[in-house]
Amino acid sequence: MTRPLRADAARNRRLLLAAAADEFAERGLDASVADIARRAGVGKGTVFRHFATKDDLLAAIVLDRIDALNAAGERLLEAADPGAALLEFLTVAAHQRQQRDLSFLQEAGELTEEVTKVRAQMFHTVHRLVDRAREHGAVRADVTGADVILLMCAPNYVTSYVPGASPDLWQRYLAIIFDGLRPEGAHPLPHPPPLTP
Repeated sequence: MTRPLRADAARNRRLLLAAAADEFAERGLDASVADIARRAGVGKGTVFRHFATKDDLLAAIVLDRIDALNAAGERLLEAADPGAALLEFLTVAAHQRQQRDLSFLQEAGELTEEVTKVRAQMFHTVHRLVDRAREHGAVRADVTGADVILLMCAPNYVTSYVPGASPDLWQRYLAIIFDGLRPEGAHPLPHPPPLTP
């Protein structure tokens, strides 16, 4: 059984995860542990007490983000309006990415078995959210969970090309994407969906 962290240790861990995410966002995966520790206001020893390697730290960032999405997704699976639930989930995902540039996580790969497992769980949740929305006529019949997973990062990705973009610009593109998922006025899609993710 894992013992809960003391309050100061839990605080240091939160500081380290936030500092590491900021440092990796600015410098990429070459960011040093020393710079991460300095940004968090702790010593390098504190970093290594929480995370044995830099890969462990990256994995913790990924798990932190995916756990938050999983929690939101599981809650939204119980929502009365499946279409609104799917839109809220996509909003949570896009907002999470807007708060901090997480593109460095794409370079990080699968990292650990736990990351792979938790990511697969999140993908399963997205498929269930899409299935519910489709069954209730809130999204078009030919849209799949794989389609939506691939679209999740799109609002932030497109706005990253706009110099000095408003921090809320992603909302415009999420609305365009979600309108494209709706059945009203839909035309047949020209290609079958991918089998994964």
